[in-house]
Amino acid sequence: MRYEGRRLDRTTRRIVSRAGELIDRYGLIAEGDRVMVCVSGGKDSYALLDVLMILSQRSPVRFELVAVHLDQGWPGSHHAEVSRWLSQKPVESHVVFRDHASVVDEKLDGAATPCSLCSRLRRGALYGIADELGCEKLALGHHLDDAIDSLLLNLFHNGRLASLPPKLLAKDGRHVVIRPLLAVTEAEILALAGSRGYPLVRCTCPFVCASTGERLRVRQIVDELETFHPRIRDSVRRALSNVQTQYLWVDSE
Repeated sequence: MRYEGRRLDRTTRRIVSRAGELIDRYGLIAEGDRVMVCVSGGKDSYALLDVLMILSQRSPVRFELVAVHLDQGWPGSHHAEVSRWLSQKPVESHVVFRDHASVVDEKLDGAATPCSLCSRLRRGALYGIADELGCEKLALGHHLDDAIDSLLLNLFHNGRLASLPPKLLAKDGRHVVIRPLLAVTEAEILALAGSRGYPLVRCTCPFVCASTGERLRVRQIVDELETFHPRIRDSVRRALSNVQTQYLWVDSE
């Protein structure tokens, strides 16, 4: 199996296989879909676009991909690098500017962190862009470690059993968010990013999100547990789709 003129290595084949199985199991992509792939400039979103491009070549289901990178107006960002990488791909791509930085500066005082507001602005912008481009679905690059983090953070801090689903109907009832890489570990994506030399860029927002620190602490807990239980991530992956409600405190109807 080849992609971009070269044979796929074992890691890439494994990632593609797991993504394909998840797409098939949960019906993430259907015949004729036009899928907007959100490319942030991080390793996960680059991997997502590469994997979906490989699957589009192999799958009997015909679907279109549209890559979108959102420039939120933070100074010092390296959007040109993302744009250059996208221009080398045989896929429709767009770099879209929205001045969210000015909105954040206007709405929040200096003591507040803008992460929640920035996230809402980004989500609303992406939904609007999807409508403009005629895309039924939005693909995000969350991976298995993100799902495990979300599960534990919700359990520890929010008192609920919830995580990141492979397929989610947005609250507006119109947009469908899919996460094809949820069965893939971050370590596998890091290996793919290293072999492919993705031009990684980070958000240049000057604020530090408190939730990032919490997520890192949870990730460290999982890493420590993995030294005693090497297959712990795979076990949690299986548990996320093996919910036995009779053993939970579920209110009777």
